[in-house]
Amino acid sequence: MSKKIDNKGITVEKDEFTEWFTQIMLKADLADYTEVSGCIVFKPTAYEMWENIRDIVDEGYGQLGIRNAYFPLFIPEKFLNKEKEHVKGFSPEVAWVTQAGNTKLNERLAVRPTSETIMYPSISKWIRSYRDLPLKLNQWNNVVRWEFKNPVPFLRTREFLWSEGHTAFATQKEAEAEGKDIIELYDGVCREIMALPSLIGRKTEKEKFAGAEYTISMEFYMPNGKAIQGPDFHHDGQKFAKAYGVQFVDKNEKKQYVYQNTFAITTRMLGVMFAVHSDDKGLIMPPMVAPNTVAIIPIFDDKSKKQVLKEAEKIADALEDFGVIYDDREYYRPGFKFNEYEMKGIPLRIEIGKRDLETNSAVVVRRDNGKKESVKIGKLKKYVEETLENIQDNLLKKAEKLLKGAVVSISSFKELESAIKNKKISLTNLCSSVKCEEDLKHKTEGAKVLNIDEKKKVSGKCIICSKKAEYVARVAKSY
Repeated sequence: MSKKIDNKGITVEKDEFTEWFTQIMLKADLADYTEVSGCIVFKPTAYEMWENIRDIVDEGYGQLGIRNAYFPLFIPEKFLNKEKEHVKGFSPEVAWVTQAGNTKLNERLAVRPTSETIMYPSISKWIRSYRDLPLKLNQWNNVVRWEFKNPVPFLRTREFLWSEGHTAFATQKEAEAEGKDIIELYDGVCREIMALPSLIGRKTEKEKFAGAEYTISMEFYMPNGKAIQGPDFHHDGQKFAKAYGVQFVDKNEKKQYVYQNTFAITTRMLGVMFAVHSDDKGLIMPPMVAPNTVAIIPIFDDKSKKQVLKEAEKIADALEDFGVIYDDREYYRPGFKFNEYEMKGIPLRIEIGKRDLETNSAVVVRRDNGKKESVKIGKLKKYVEETLENIQDNLLKKAEKLLKGAVVSISSFKELESAIKNKKISLTNLCSSVKCEEDLKHKTEGAKVLNIDEKKKVSGKCIICSKKAEYVARVAKSY
């Protein structure tokens, strides 16, 4: 549904998260609603940020020998039904095409929720010998997952964009070794580009990807106290290979099934980034992902116009490599422009007027902390470069502080209830029983296991059944 946008700034505080996040999205010109519930328009700024993330991830894939391909959007029902655990996990989310024009289709076609079932029949024809391995493919595409009641722009939408990697290996050891490389790539992009730290660990049997042997996930903490899953890696073992006949002849001339992995990063990460960094004044963009990092605003009257614009243009040319917005619009007052770029999250604003020229300086304003400083024009380029690096570091440190402050260790169910009420992520002793996880979710009114903290030593009893604990789980309410 389309919503009316007013021209004021953010009218609620960050504590009122849903309305605040919606206003950020609309007023910072990131996205818009459509008449299709749960499906949004990515406006140019948001899409350019996704392109920046995509290009960096894609370069990382290339260094790992992963090549891009494209497979169809539509999946025949017979393909989707081949792997029972997989189809059971996705069946509530699948959108179906049943008719083309006035003709009813002989077989329903699923609109891609994920691509295993359309890719592997083809891959089974391409792999014949151990010499054909490893096979490493990736798709940059869109997927549709329909089943949920409360869509949230960027964070939980029925259609989203992503990368989905699909790889096949001759041995389990080779396949599992890839997991470390993929998670390191994703973690590097999230931390260094988006300034987002995460909690990395293995999913429980209940929460793993449908059809996987196991899942490694990156979990993020949102300012509203909810966790949200980000990029992940799934080791699928030979489950899909056996379902789709993906075999090869090994060096001993014996037929073997391949070992497979899948992994993904999605446009959800844009929403996480917007939510974690932004404030009550609007969007804050990390410089490493921002399409434009500097806005130059000349301030002049009729007498000083020629002189100020001339110097401002020189500054714009000198800072060209930083993605400069040069705003000499005369039909908006400087104050309007200041508010506009603050709302849109441009990392640095440079103001230059007649008084600044008298001291051969310009005023530089940081978006992350509002700090204002007069800088000599000759030193601007170096100052901008260093300050953008500082902003990037500062945003990561603030996000790390937010995450660290959210994680608490608990030793009783009463402490768990208190932690959930206070919007914390609890380090909780659990056994591996699915029933205990389900009971935990029911008793806490919706909290669940995000993933397992594999670095924590396990001791004590399961917080639900009091049997010996098998791992320390991270528990919280989440999207």
